[in-house]
Amino acid sequence: MAGEKKGKVGTRGTKQIVEENVTTLKFYRNMSLVACSAFLLITLLLKTLTGTLITMTIISFGIHLGAYQFMKMISRPQLSENGSIIDSGTDLNMEGGIAEHVKDIIILTSGTQILALLSNWFWMLLLLGPVRAIYMLWGSVIKPWLSSKEDVDNPQVNEKKQKKMERRMKRMNSR
Repeated sequence: MAGEKKGKVGTRGTKQIVEENVTTLKFYRNMSLVACSAFLLITLLLKTLTGTLITMTIISFGIHLGAYQFMKMISRPQLSENGSIIDSGTDLNMEGGIAEHVKDIIILTSGTQILALLSNWFWMLLLLGPVRAIYMLWGSVIKPWLSSKEDVDNPQVNEKKQKKMERRMKRMNSR
């Protein structure tokens, strides 16, 4: 495509990060407000209030509020006395950062609320959050810890593997 730059991705300044964080916060705040407002309006007009509905509504509103406040807290810039930016806070648009997971929580909760207007069974989608957290915890913390402990506990196995590999290399070199 014309005008496309190739090579290293340019770095962004602290001022640009702060401005993008403000825009990102507004977007996810509006997403939460629209989902919650639509859910409340349609629920109050068309549905009968049950204990499950009230409980799940409170839980989903709490998730929205908690996720938004967390994003707001981690993206808060530190300013000097003269108003210049000392630290831009966490970049909410950084790939692979914690903000990416918090944004996913807001998207999941908003989608669940809208789908729950069709059936209360859609509230089960909120369980995808903890399932994903456990999966990530397993892949990044628990499994590596267990495998490293296994290697430390049985050093003979490593020595045997190394000797076997050396014999193979000798055979390959002698051919």
